[in-house]
Amino acid sequence: MTIVITLCSLLLIGYLFDLTSSRTKIPSVILLLLLGWVVRQATNFLEIKLPDLDQVLPILGTIGLILIVLEGSLELELNKSKVGLIKKSFLGAFFPLFILAFSLAYIIEYYSGYSFKVSLTNAIPFCIISSAIAIPSVRSLTSREKEFVIYESSLSDILGVIFFNFISFHTTFGLETFGSLILEIVVIIIVSLVATISLSYLLNKIDHHIKFVPIIILVILIYAISKTYHLPALIFILIFGLSIGNIDELKHFKWIENFQTDLLSKEVIKFKELTIEATFLVRALFFLLFGYLIQTKEILNTKTLPWAIGIVFALFFLRTIQLKWTKIPLFPLVFVAPRGLITILLFLSIEPSYKIHLVNESLIIQVVLLTAFIMMFGLMLTSGNEKNKTTS
Repeated sequence: MTIVITLCSLLLIGYLFDLTSSRTKIPSVILLLLLGWVVRQATNFLEIKLPDLDQVLPILGTIGLILIVLEGSLELELNKSKVGLIKKSFLGAFFPLFILAFSLAYIIEYYSGYSFKVSLTNAIPFCIISSAIAIPSVRSLTSREKEFVIYESSLSDILGVIFFNFISFHTTFGLETFGSLILEIVVIIIVSLVATISLSYLLNKIDHHIKFVPIIILVILIYAISKTYHLPALIFILIFGLSIGNIDELKHFKWIENFQTDLLSKEVIKFKELTIEATFLVRALFFLLFGYLIQTKEILNTKTLPWAIGIVFALFFLRTIQLKWTKIPLFPLVFVAPRGLITILLFLSIEPSYKIHLVNESLIIQVVLLTAFIMMFGLMLTSGNEKNKTTS
């Protein structure tokens, strides 16, 4: 019972972090990581032995990623007025990802002596914006800024995973390889459309008192099966969320009339509420566990710290250029480029034969923490400046 009491208490503390984050401007993720680290120190001090939890982290991370992208896509409006914002979000996710990945890969190749392919595989995780940290951290921003962050971070996750799988799962690169990538994207789009229609039908027709949990389980199952066949499964999550979250925008299609859109819209609202609750729970557990697994020596590793600072400087430099180029106001969005859940998941999925001693747990943790703290202080600073402008 002690473990149950402790876990419930930690989750309630995590809920308080979530409630107060909009006022304190401190992302709840940072406080969850700190709380997990404190628990680790307490268990070590009290000599409490817990089972090995390393294998639980990727499972929680995968489920968390699915729910976070789903929650974000359910909140987005899809209409003609959003086309410009979507284009800018895509450019913001695409160009910094590839420019930073190739630049960092060349540097890693030079210093490590590994092949460019292996170096690129290790570089990609650092180049992806974490929707798990970015989306819940911008609740106090304007609706336009929040939409940009949701689109950009979700697209960054999707493009980053596709890019990572493409590089790590192929030994040669030619027309056949790129053809297979295009085919995989076409297949997942078809699967997404069929699955979305089927799941929408179930959401509308199931009259049992338990109906939303099976839908979420089916979403996770379809994602897992798609991943097994190396398909870009996050595209399915994005398409499904955008489709059912924008039922009203699809009314001009004749086939949509079969779904009784008025009733379906009410069910989608309930489904969205459950998704938000489930996302909070899984995200809190993931970052508590990740914080628990962090060792102090990894944070204070002076050998990797210069590399971490260099990577963070490069990514924020590129972000500044990107926002200037797409004519998006620099502040506060320039600070919202955290690395987190997806970076950790991709790092953990690198094949042992592709591991580089230079790219280790210390470097990953330092980059995640540095980007999170920069976002935190940046949001605090810009929030303070906005208040001063309104009062003056």
